[in-house]
Amino acid sequence: MAESGKDGNPPSGRPDWEPRRRARRRALQALYQREISGDDVDGIIVQFLETQDFSGVDEGYFKRLVHGVDEQEGALRDELQPLLDRPFAQLDTMERILLLLGAWHFRHDPEVPFPVVVDEAVDLANRFGSDQTHAYVNAVLDRTARAWKLPGADPDEG
Repeated sequence: MAESGKDGNPPSGRPDWEPRRRARRRALQALYQREISGDDVDGIIVQFLETQDFSGVDEGYFKRLVHGVDEQEGALRDELQPLLDRPFAQLDTMERILLLLGAWHFRHDPEVPFPVVVDEAVDLANRFGSDQTHAYVNAVLDRTARAWKLPGADPDEG
């Protein structure tokens, strides 16, 4: 049996951790397509499953992420807004999606520790965002984790 991290998943960097990492990347791409096209997520999910290589991807987790962000977007935007330096609608498309994914994880997938969520979001921002996306996403998600009092987010805890 594989060794597990605090969240019940194998530590990052292990081959058996990759299916969820790949699911996050696919979810980001699917949510980006939704944002750009305006298509519904069910159709986008079907399209992705038919046209993308899903070998090594946790398909169930991909669907959970896409549906979760889509269903909770309004509430997540409302919760994130006080932590932003400008209106949510003025954020870059990739910033919006990465922040929604991170906030969804914080609220609905608490077994994944906040540093893992932030690291994954920053990695995706580096891959798909503009030059400064990673720094902005990192700062907002860190601020969000502290404001929402996530375990381990307060450096003064101990």
